[in-house]
Amino acid sequence: MSWNMRKTTLAGAAAVAVAGFAYFATKPEPVPVDIVTIAEGSIEVTVNAEGYTRVRDVYEVSAPVSGQLARSPVSIGDMVVAGETIVARIAPGDPAFLDVRSRAQAEAAVAQANASVSVAQAQIAMAEADLAHAQTRLNRLHDLHARGTIPQAQLDDAELGVDVAAAKLDSAHAAFDMRTAELEAQKATLIEPREHDDLALNEACCINVKAPVSGTVLGVASESARPVMPGAPILSIGETDDLEITAEILSTDAVRLAPGAPAYVERWGGDGVLDAQVRVIEPAGFTKVSALGIEEQRVRVVLDLLTPKEDRAALGHGFRTFLRIVEWQGEGLIVPLSALFRDGTDWAVFVVEDDQAVLRAVMLGHRNSEVAEVTSGLAPGEQVVTHPGDRVADGVLVVDRATL
Repeated sequence: MSWNMRKTTLAGAAAVAVAGFAYFATKPEPVPVDIVTIAEGSIEVTVNAEGYTRVRDVYEVSAPVSGQLARSPVSIGDMVVAGETIVARIAPGDPAFLDVRSRAQAEAAVAQANASVSVAQAQIAMAEADLAHAQTRLNRLHDLHARGTIPQAQLDDAELGVDVAAAKLDSAHAAFDMRTAELEAQKATLIEPREHDDLALNEACCINVKAPVSGTVLGVASESARPVMPGAPILSIGETDDLEITAEILSTDAVRLAPGAPAYVERWGGDGVLDAQVRVIEPAGFTKVSALGIEEQRVRVVLDLLTPKEDRAALGHGFRTFLRIVEWQGEGLIVPLSALFRDGTDWAVFVVEDDQAVLRAVMLGHRNSEVAEVTSGLAPGEQVVTHPGDRVADGVLVVDRATL
């Protein structure tokens, strides 16, 4: 090879090397991204809310009479039998304290009652004397009548006088008994409150309240002894095997639900997810202030637990749970919400074509907190970018981060 030809070859190789270096130096660097493949799948739209378990039928036991309630013979968690287990004992209440004026009035009434008893005793003595006199006169007239000295009419008047005197004596004795009872009643107003011993020891003094149903004691208003009035709550009883769940849902969410809708019970403290079903959506809402101080209209929804008792044995009354109530479920082409963003007024995604991110508008149907249903704009098998950052734009080279 001549020197000129060698020179020309070297120059050409150098030019190619420079061009290649320039190309690679100016070539855009692909942006690492997360890529998912679009496919058909099932989607569920749920209404999420906090719920609380409760016994379906709770029986509140209240005081039938006023009095002094003894210390509770049962505790929370105890099993009771209808008509057999004594759940409360009520003794008569103590009298009230007397102030100075009330005591003076009561003492004066006692003195007055004492005087009435004395009067009644005097009336008995008078009646006895009258009866003795009438009897003596009748005996004398009997002798005179036997000798024919007095007429029969006079003897009859004497017999009537004896009967009247006897009736007056009976009346005097009854009046004495009445005045004596009045005296005891007035003395009773002076009785002061006494210190109670254990009321449970005196069965005769108390009213025993028995369990109206069989079940478990869910709550006791107060375990200590205390005065009660008629209707005062004492304790609640229920069957913990028969649980339901109640949730307070925003009224705008409740209108999209229907009785019979399935639900998932999560974060209840045990393993797995429990199955439930909406039984009642109450027709009346109520106002509740949120933790942020916002007034919200809420509706109470009641659900039946479908999971067998043995799979949720630890769940009890008043336990907190998290609910996902199914509003809609179906099949369709789904895309992660992390791949969606707004492009003006439309929803859009970046589709990966020939290692480039291509902006494409899509139409959405149902969606939940994780995925959305795509009604148009994508086809099964296409790949889209999730969590696109600021470096991702239409036409930018991208590379799957999983392959790096």
